[in-house]
Amino acid sequence: MREKHRVLSLFTLLVYLFLLGPLLIIAVASFEPSSVLKFPPTGFSLKWYHNILDVTMFLTTFKTSIVVSLIGNLLALLIGVPAAYALSRFQFKGKDALNAIFISPVLIPGIVLGFTMLRYLIVAYHLPIYAALLIGHTVIMLPFIIRVIASSLANFDFAVEEAALSLGAGQLETFFKVVLPNIKSGIIAAVLIAFLESFNNVDISVFMTGPGVSTLPIQMLTYVENHFDPTIAGISVLLMIFTGIFMFIIERLMGLSYFTKR
Repeated sequence: MREKHRVLSLFTLLVYLFLLGPLLIIAVASFEPSSVLKFPPTGFSLKWYHNILDVTMFLTTFKTSIVVSLIGNLLALLIGVPAAYALSRFQFKGKDALNAIFISPVLIPGIVLGFTMLRYLIVAYHLPIYAALLIGHTVIMLPFIIRVIASSLANFDFAVEEAALSLGAGQLETFFKVVLPNIKSGIIAAVLIAFLESFNNVDISVFMTGPGVSTLPIQMLTYVENHFDPTIAGISVLLMIFTGIFMFIIERLMGLSYFTKR
């Protein structure tokens, strides 16, 4: 039995090394003082982190990514919250088909979805690049909003809503004062997950960007084509920290939502 535990522990360690090893290598290589990315580094320097601030396109595209993710998140919420509520609360004809339509952006390969949006939103309908980018990110965030909020609604006792209605509250008043407060942690978690998906997206953004409009991941790809210094490794480390903080918050919120329902 003890031998089995040792084998399992060794296997688990190898899995973690396989998953986290490349991230650790990037993190260590980001401190390389020379102008060429290498591992192990020949010294220790923070100058490439300072270089991130010196490249104006990184700051510009970072702002674009933030704005697009936030506005797209708001639009996805306006569509996703009512959709998740309807799919969880009611039984109606075509429910499965409607649910499949909402989830389809996750199932369709990103390159196919991005090219389709390019073909119709920009080429066929001549939408501005910024508007097309915003629509594309709203579409890819919508499945995450709906699925996470629907999971929260699955733990919600709709008898509470019916009790509020029977006591004279209106349908909208009940929704905003009874339903939403009970699933707020799920909504916040959905917003954070969707934000990360949008902020780090490449396959849709690469088709939806153009002259004067780009996102941070696309700008990072463009930078790598012309430079091989540790600046991108530095940005990657900052994004890993950024993502880790978000995932910690999401985990705490989902755990809080679970124990609250229990």
